[in-house]
Amino acid sequence: MQNSGNGNTIQGGFLDRTFHLTEQNTTVRREILAGLTTFFSMAYILFVNPSVLGAAGMNKGAVFTATALSAIIGCLLMAFLANYPIAIAPGLGDNAFFTYSVVLSMGIPWEKAMAGVFVAAVLFTILSFLKVREIVIDAIPKDLKLAMAAGIGLFIAFVGLQEGGLVVASKSSLVAIGSLTVPTTWLTIFGIFVIGILMSRKVPGAIFIGLVASTILGLVTGLIKAPTSFLSMAPSLKPTFGVGIKNLPSLADPQMWAVVLIFLLVAFFDTAGTLVGLAQQAGIMKDNKMPRIGRALMSDSLSMLAGSVMGTTPTAAYVESSAGIAVGGRTGLTALTAGVLFIFSMLFSPLLTVVTDQVTAPALIIVGVLMVSALKDIHWDKFEIALPAFLVVVGMPLTYNISYGIAFGFLTYPIMMTVAGRRKEINYVMWILFFVFILLMYVLNIVPKGTTA
Repeated sequence: MQNSGNGNTIQGGFLDRTFHLTEQNTTVRREILAGLTTFFSMAYILFVNPSVLGAAGMNKGAVFTATALSAIIGCLLMAFLANYPIAIAPGLGDNAFFTYSVVLSMGIPWEKAMAGVFVAAVLFTILSFLKVREIVIDAIPKDLKLAMAAGIGLFIAFVGLQEGGLVVASKSSLVAIGSLTVPTTWLTIFGIFVIGILMSRKVPGAIFIGLVASTILGLVTGLIKAPTSFLSMAPSLKPTFGVGIKNLPSLADPQMWAVVLIFLLVAFFDTAGTLVGLAQQAGIMKDNKMPRIGRALMSDSLSMLAGSVMGTTPTAAYVESSAGIAVGGRTGLTALTAGVLFIFSMLFSPLLTVVTDQVTAPALIIVGVLMVSALKDIHWDKFEIALPAFLVVVGMPLTYNISYGIAFGFLTYPIMMTVAGRRKEINYVMWILFFVFILLMYVLNIVPKGTTA
């Protein structure tokens, strides 16, 4: 053994050779603790994802199993392929787009929408293999990447406020505050305060603890019906497995290609931005570049492909991995630990019945807060940047469509930069995306909202 400033490091053995623990100045104990912290910080997705996709008509039990399996695959790939302390699971922004923009707003049945996810995953994997993904990511201005993260966060928070009953529809003002006389609304309010207090105290797993606390309060007060059991085998994947592949003929509809493109773009930027931020936190960045980013992106792509076959929306690197990194996680052993815990979590599917919309709503709202923090790094003092960024951020929640928000920014940015005399700063890829989004806006408006494609 060799003693370092951070504790004993391992000088031999399979784990050290596989994850380079000594090189990263870490220990098995520290990595496992980091994995535990990361898992409990993001375990809420096991219940939130079925809740969000269930609103699209999908079987919640099958989605629960697909969520766990895709997280397991993603974490294991990130551990052994990229050796990063970053966990992967279905992303909240992607499932929100799937349910509220594609299925409910555009009127596309979830079976057809899942075909779009599958095709996007296939293209995603091919582009990652060819390193095109890295080229496009580098071409997108940092300010627009930040605006997309913040806009999706605002959209997710808005969804949470709706599901929690704090915001309701209004004929006169479009939206209004919900009734505080509805008992279940107080579950959401309670959850927000619990998570907020724990987050302020920097308690690991705050979101998961808040979800559990709200569930217990609902059970004690009778607002939530108690489950008949707490443990069981994982629900069958049959209701969702392979549905996307079976519905590939639906891609003959041009509107479906708009869905594919948006899934592709959102997935493009979601993981990339998170990876870079987490790598900076962990001290992994070298010369402003992220080593093995190609492997990390491939890990995300393959888990997205697997998830699309099983029946869940695109996966993404989780910002909650920062909790594990904060306690010392530096290698793939952290991600491996989280993946193993997701395996055990599959025994708790009966708890789906007690995790209601009002219970998961605070998680959506708090994650929205975390994502909106990206606003602070946007160059608001440059109007040619501020306007496109602003349109991205407000466009998503106000049109109730993530794709429109992204389109507003990508259509405005090249024009504003050109008239500001900064045309040479625009990457040619941005001009290609400019024309792609013109076509996209046309396709998205072919079928009126609320109709079936």
